[in-house]
Parts: sequence; structure tokens; C-alpha cells
Amino acid sequence: MEVAGGKTALVLAGGGARAAYQVGVLQALREMLPDPRVNPFPIIAGTSAGAVNAGALACHADDFGHAVDNLLEVWRNFEPRHVYRADFAGVFANSSRWLFGLFFGAWLRDKRISLLDNRPLAALLERKLEFDRIASNIAGGSLDALAISCSGYTSGQSCSFFEGAPHLGGWKRSQRVGLRTRIRVEHLMASAAIPFIFPAQKLNREFFGDGSMRQIAPVSPALHLGADRVVVIGTAKIRNDAPDRTRGDLYPTLAQVAGHVMNSIFLDSLAVDIERLERINRTISAVPAARLREMGLTLHHVDVLVMTPSEPLDVIALRHVRSLPAPIRFLMRTIGAMRRGGANLASYLLFEQGYCRELIALGYHDTMKRRDEVEAFLGGAMCPVPGAYARTVKFFVPQKADAAPAAGA
Repeated sequence: MEVAGGKTALVLAGGGARAAYQVGVLQALREMLPDPRVNPFPIIAGTSAGAVNAGALACHADDFGHAVDNLLEVWRNFEPRHVYRADFAGVFANSSRWLFGLFFGAWLRDKRISLLDNRPLAALLERKLEFDRIASNIAGGSLDALAISCSGYTSGQSCSFFEGAPHLGGWKRSQRVGLRTRIRVEHLMASAAIPFIFPAQKLNREFFGDGSMRQIAPVSPALHLGADRVVVIGTAKIRNDAPDRTRGDLYPTLAQVAGHVMNSIFLDSLAVDIERLERINRTISAVPAARLREMGLTLHHVDVLVMTPSEPLDVIALRHVRSLPAPIRFLMRTIGAMRRGGANLASYLLFEQGYCRELIALGYHDTMKRRDEVEAFLGGAMCPVPGAYARTVKFFVPQKADAAPAAGA
């Protein structure tokens, strides 16, 4: 894919309540900018809860600092009731429908069935975001494109809905497509519809769920929209080494199994995509540009800065899980999510002030610890030569100061 000019993209991964970490990173980035009003990311792509953050940034792309302030205000004061019904009546009604659907689903058709009711989140987004501002920001030049990724339950495709400048076109690859549209609250709700937990959302002809499902290339939408430099903010540490094997004699709880599934949906594809970028960058650096053109390959080097938490977020969640409303605590306790083994699941649903504020602080401090590196990368975004900052993917893992070897796109 040919890319004209140098564009820097921001890619915000999914992760439910873990996305509070992204807001802390953005807070630090705002402080590093010479003029915080100027949006450093003309291309913004988001998935799941990252799509909500991406939408908020795009709506205020004409004043990046103001956009970050708005996100801080919301995330610092989050309560579960702002995202899903957390009262006894709401939890009981939804849980009952979910159990009824589990046993009698064959007799139910076109019924909205999910473990939790997330209509409060839709109402919050409608109040806080002016989606018409996306088009005006694109016309004004402060934004090139916003992409929101969702997963189609009928087609099985990863669909990236994007609103962008007129010269940008859609794309079609194996199991993933890019579709031009006007981004609205329905797209954010579809992208953030965690399977089983939140209901699917109808967009055009199809029902869509969380964008992290079947998203084999999270960075791809940003590249299709013209980026040759990408800042990726994940919601879990990307490990380059194999974890230590530990003994487990107890049978896994439902929460532990669900947390494992969540990790495979939200976290694994990002690590694989970054590794793929690394390999392609190495290949490009080893093959002369003329030879690539002769072979008909339109690959180009992509500089990538990856920022992820320095601490395991499930451990932080365990300190705050008892702050959840009583009905949610009861629901979490029945499936084992109140114990250490199940805290991974809770970390995705813990839209609670103390937890969100701790993640924001972690994101801020993680970023400030790497200030020189981050400022160098953001400064390199103004450089007209792709790859001039570094021929590597920079991993934001504080305990490993050295970058990984050359990254690919």
C-alpha cells in the first residue's frame, strides 16, 4: 500500500475498564507537546473501549488538550452505573434473561440478551460527544481520519468503519474490510460490545460485536488510512520472553476461564501484529527499494512506538474489586471473579473511581519515565523521511530499556 507523505497515527487497543490506562498516557503526551492544542495524531484508530477514547479524541481534534481533559474528567469519575445497570433490579432482570436464553434460546428470536445492560454508556456518549464535529475537524485539517473496528457476527469479518478525508478509500483483505461511513454512537457501542457481557449492535445489515474479536491486525486500519508512524497504546504488557511455568492444582473457575478468553480476544492479536511489523521492517531494510518495486511489493517502513502497562492490571483490580456495587459483587462472586484467579475478568468490568484513577496514574508515570524516548518519537513525526527516528519498534516496557530489533509494517 502506497503512502503519500508522513502521517502519525494513534492506535488505541481494547480492554474494557483497562482503557483508563490509555487516558494516563494521553495526559503525559499532552504535557510533552509544544502546543497541547495541536493534535499530533491526524489518524486515530480505536477498538472496543479504545474506540470510545478514539471517538472522544476525534470529536475534539481541533484542541487535543481539551479532548484529553474531557477524557480525564469522565474516567476519573467513572462509576459502574455510568456504563451498565448496576442496581439489583437491572442486574437481576438481565441475568435472568441471560440464563433463560441459555436454556431456552431455541424459542427466542431477535431478543437483546446479555449479562449486563450497557444502555447507560450509550446515554453517556450521546451527552458527551458531538459526532458532527468529526466531519468539521476533517474539513478543518486537524484530523485526517477516525477508524472504529467492529466484528460482524454474520460475516465473521473484522470491519473498520472510518470517517475521513475525501481522498481516502476503503479496503478489502482476507476477513477484514474498511468501510467509509459517518461515525455515530452506534459504532462505538458495537465496537465495545464485549461478547456475552454486552449486547450486539445492529449496523446497516448486520449485528456487530466487540472489535477485538477476529481482529488479526490491529494496526492495519491506521496503515490503510495513510500512516507511516504509529503510536500504539495497549492495555497489557507485551512480553518478549516466555512466562514462568507455575503449578495449578485447583480447577479453574468460570471467571478464570472467562478472563483467559478475554486476554485472547483483547491482548494476543496486538502482540502478534507488532511482531509481524517487526519482521516486515527487517525484510524491507534488507531488500533494495528498486527490487521491491520490480517484485510489485508496495511495502513501506513503519516506525512504531508501543506503550503498555508496567504492572499487571489484574493485580491492581484485585485491590479495588470490593468497591463494586453489591449486585455486581454478588454476580462476580458466583463465578469466582472476587478471588485472585478471577481478577482478570474483573479488570475489564471495574469501571470504578479508585481503579480507573490508579490506572490513569500508572499510564502517566509509565510515559513520563520514558519521556526522552517518547519526545524523540513525537518529534520525529515531523520528519519527512519515514524511518528517520529509528529502524525499530520501540516497546514501552520500563524494566527493559532496550528496544526490540527492527520492526516491520
